[in-house]
Amino acid sequence: MKLPARIVTWLPVVAGLLVCLLAVLLAQWQLGRAEQKRALQARWDSGERQAAEPLRTLPEPSDAWLYRRVRAVGQFADGYQVYLDNRLHQGHAGFHVVVPLRIADSGASVLVNRGWLPGDPDRRNTPFVAVPRGQVAVEGILVRAQMRYLELGNATVQGMVWQNLDLKRYRELYPQPLPDWLILQTNVESDNLLRDWPKPDTGVDKHISYAGQWFALAATSLALTLIYLWRLYRGRKSSPA
Repeated sequence: MKLPARIVTWLPVVAGLLVCLLAVLLAQWQLGRAEQKRALQARWDSGERQAAEPLRTLPEPSDAWLYRRVRAVGQFADGYQVYLDNRLHQGHAGFHVVVPLRIADSGASVLVNRGWLPGDPDRRNTPFVAVPRGQVAVEGILVRAQMRYLELGNATVQGMVWQNLDLKRYRELYPQPLPDWLILQTNVESDNLLRDWPKPDTGVDKHISYAGQWFALAATSLALTLIYLWRLYRGRKSSPA
């Protein structure tokens, strides 16, 4: 079916304006995502400064609790401590030491990343740091257990040395429910573990870059549409009546 000449003439204009509009909407969406990520960064900064809140029960996963500084009292679950391999600190390879904490008077448990343990140059030596006995008080920053920096692809397990924090596997190993939360411990203990937690990279710059690309596409599409309209106008003006 052949379209009328008038419709064919105006199709590039409609297409160009639609592309321009879509690109502007996508750019605005990327800017909105960047603003959300800035808010998360601000929450992390605020959490580092605020006093620790007592944590007796675990909240449902929510951005409202993300990066809050909390304090939990309980006992570490000896026998369930795992070592996350290939964690870097100032260019040196080591392990993150993760163990469940049974919170006193509640029966709930939450994973605690106790800190960074230097690796032995001889990779055949199994990492070890003692689990504190008795009641302990843990202060730290509440994060999601599936944070990207803890996910390194397909998990491989060698005893209690894991390549990533596989929450599903941990739940199969541990006899009590584990929520989707993890505490990055910050209070100092005499265990030679380092707790210098880097600020998470929320990707604000990436979203700003994507927004710029979409705005550039919108401007290009609008410019090409205006050029087309100008040539169409000139062509009609110069054609014989």
